[in-house]
Amino acid sequence: MHAPVLVLNDSLKRESGSKVQHDNIKASKAVADIIRTTLGPRSMLKMLLDAGGGIVVTNDGNAILRELDVAHPAAKSMIELSRTQDEEVGDGTTSVIVLAGEMLHVAEAFIEKSYHPTVICRAYVKALEDSIAVLDKIAMTIDVNDRATVLGLVKSCIGTKFTSQFGDLIADLAIDATTTVGVDLGQGLREVDIKKYIKVEKVPGGQLDDSKVLKGVMFNKDVVAPGKMKRKIVNPRIILLDCPLEYKKGENQTNAELVREEDWEVLLKLEEEYIENICVQILKFKPDLVITEKGLSDLACHYFSKAGVSAIRRLRKTDNNRIAKACGAVIVNRPDELQESDIGTGAGLFEVKKIGDDFFAFIVDCKEPKACTVLLRGPSKDLLNEVERNLQDAMSVARNIIKNPKLVPGGGATELTVSATLKQKSATIEGIEKWPYEAAAIAFEAIPRTLAQNCGVNVIRIMTALQGKHANGENAWTGIDGNTGAIADMKESKIWDAYNVKAQTFKTAIEAACMLLRIDDIVSGIKKKQAPGAGPSKPTIETEGDADNEQILPD
Repeated sequence: MHAPVLVLNDSLKRESGSKVQHDNIKASKAVADIIRTTLGPRSMLKMLLDAGGGIVVTNDGNAILRELDVAHPAAKSMIELSRTQDEEVGDGTTSVIVLAGEMLHVAEAFIEKSYHPTVICRAYVKALEDSIAVLDKIAMTIDVNDRATVLGLVKSCIGTKFTSQFGDLIADLAIDATTTVGVDLGQGLREVDIKKYIKVEKVPGGQLDDSKVLKGVMFNKDVVAPGKMKRKIVNPRIILLDCPLEYKKGENQTNAELVREEDWEVLLKLEEEYIENICVQILKFKPDLVITEKGLSDLACHYFSKAGVSAIRRLRKTDNNRIAKACGAVIVNRPDELQESDIGTGAGLFEVKKIGDDFFAFIVDCKEPKACTVLLRGPSKDLLNEVERNLQDAMSVARNIIKNPKLVPGGGATELTVSATLKQKSATIEGIEKWPYEAAAIAFEAIPRTLAQNCGVNVIRIMTALQGKHANGENAWTGIDGNTGAIADMKESKIWDAYNVKAQTFKTAIEAACMLLRIDDIVSGIKKKQAPGAGPSKPTIETEGDADNEQILPD
């Protein structure tokens, strides 16, 4: 016998064959089990401690998985799924994980019977195509402008969330916000940019019912000189600047040696004249409100307050963009380039209010604002964070509907219909792929089953009844009423889901399951090559914060 040849380094761990697939399936099932209880209206909340010692209380699948620190590679890729889902459509983050976990779970039996993973994947992909076809068949198109229908849809999306107890409140906020910032692209397409133009301001205090969508924007700033400047202006003329209204300091340390005392005064005068010039250029346009992203010197402040102009400085760039969208102004980079058309006159009211401890500036009552702020009030920070997460989901759903106004039934009805159709189809499939195809059909039932579990009803009975109802294909809209656990018609209960949320859920889940099944080797412990004798040293990275407090040594 020859001595065994070592190909891999000793420090490497290598697993291969079906063991890897079993491990991956176990890991993904573990992830799915963590958030299984957060599906549906009767869902539980999870409390997570993050690295900073802060608490997150939520039942949003993505928010939970984002906080988890997972060691297993397969589990990591499961967590990526819910992130994709969140970025793509904003809802259905929990369903994706539950469905993918179930798809892998049913594949385990076939791997034990030594089916080849690619055969299973082929069957799954076929099942995916057919399930999307079923979705197309049962989807119904709605009118986006019919507020009641959209409200019903958004409500059923939030019904599974913690804020469902506040009724229509969040749904109304979400629909108001998304319809405000919708932009027509022509050809019946609408683009809604939630991230850029909808700002959620959380102010602790007050009641949740005080939350509202402003017809304009608000931001956490006060005017520069509170005593001298007006804090309330009706129909303001607004100028937005992106340049400092103070004397430009030298880029690097400059030394000026002055011999005569008068020269010093000349220098100061130059600075003052420079600022005065800028202010005169701005005041030519008779603004009522000047907002800049950069600094504003005392002198400029004096000129403005003398002219009765309010000024706000050091505003965030994103906020400035929102104000521009809301009141129709153009952000100007150099004061000498101001034109009449750059001035925003679309706002009806500017005022500074004190909420709690902070001053907030409101620019509201805008004509046709294309940006808005959602003001959330509530008893505690944790609650507000959760409400904000729910609002994000609700706004995404409203956006999806505006983009693609098609609905499918919620409450597990869609999954059951898909499952029943696939079961019938599996009879026509020839060869070895038939069994995994049928298994995929059964896996879709994970969603209604989990819903039933979370309601605490007799799962087997409900599932059998539902399967029977769907098997003869009489009504595709029969599902579980998530609150009571009774079997109900989703059309009457007004429990809907957006079509592209469901389609994205199915696609993401099945494609991910296929990817994980096709892994047959895990090699871990790969080390970077290091110079001999050099211990692992971490490079120190200087952050912006450190760069500022470096002492500049005198020459």
